[in-house]
Amino acid sequence: MDKVFILEDDASICGLIRVALQMNDIALSSFACCEDFLAAIEKEQPDVALLDVMLPDGNGFDVLKKVKAEYPFVSCIMLSALGKEEDKVNGLNLGADDYVSKPFSVLELTARVNAALRRKRRENVIKAGELTLDYDTMTISFRGKKLDLNRKEYELGRFFIENAGKVLKRETLLTEIWGYESGETRTLDNHVARLRKLGISIDTVFGVGYKLNV
Repeated sequence: MDKVFILEDDASICGLIRVALQMNDIALSSFACCEDFLAAIEKEQPDVALLDVMLPDGNGFDVLKKVKAEYPFVSCIMLSALGKEEDKVNGLNLGADDYVSKPFSVLELTARVNAALRRKRRENVIKAGELTLDYDTMTISFRGKKLDLNRKEYELGRFFIENAGKVLKRETLLTEIWGYESGETRTLDNHVARLRKLGISIDTVFGVGYKLNV
């Protein structure tokens, strides 16, 4: 199921959008402040992010810059009462994929979300250095050559590529790939060693976890 995160402090707006998206088989997670949104997106990246601009603990434009810097594959749609042309231009120049002025039609917003999802499905290949991830074929290539990976190796490689250059905690990797919430296992280390043998450059960050070099 497609996933959407919304950063919006108006609960009534979130409720209306939730109902509309659910009717389109799209799951919605809502966050009323920047801190909660940024904490959530570190753990799980949505397909689309809906970002209000004026928030109790910050500015949606600042959140947009952080999201696009760390997760460029997440489509971002601004939702704002700031509807002047210069505001829209500012948002688009900062990396927003779309800009919707308040008040807006929930049906129109749903159509824009669906359009963003369609564009995302067409843009189903992402690159990180010499690595290429193809979502359609569920393959990873290194220097143009497809790697022979089992399912968990692919999932681990995919997660590294989606978070390229970012230090990933062992606990995060174990939870995301194997569903382990706690406890030690050599499974992660063995899978990282296998990816390294295939030429993928992964640094060990002692006491924390791993990082994919790009």
